[in-house]
Amino acid sequence: MTHEKLKKIALSKPKVKAEYDALEPEFILLREMLIARKKAGLSQAEIAERMGTKSPSVTRLESSLSSGKHSPSINTIKKYAEALDCHLEIRLVQN
Repeated sequence: MTHEKLKKIALSKPKVKAEYDALEPEFILLREMLIARKKAGLSQAEIAERMGTKSPSVTRLESSLSSGKHSPSINTIKKYAEALDCHLEIRLVQN
């Protein structure tokens, strides 16, 4: 079974779909972080060095966003962005 097929089956269940949809902001942020790191051509170890931390911390940061188990602080995400020579923008958007 492919990932896409499994995902389609799982998302057909209302409770699973609701949980998945609730994680959308984290998935968007993670995707943007990974794209920025790739564009910069930097490894997690290089980002960690620029942030003044260890590589496992960056691994935890990136994986925490995909798992939804932990929300990193804005300050941590800001440091990550700065390590990529980026800045963090946060907006509230009316529904």
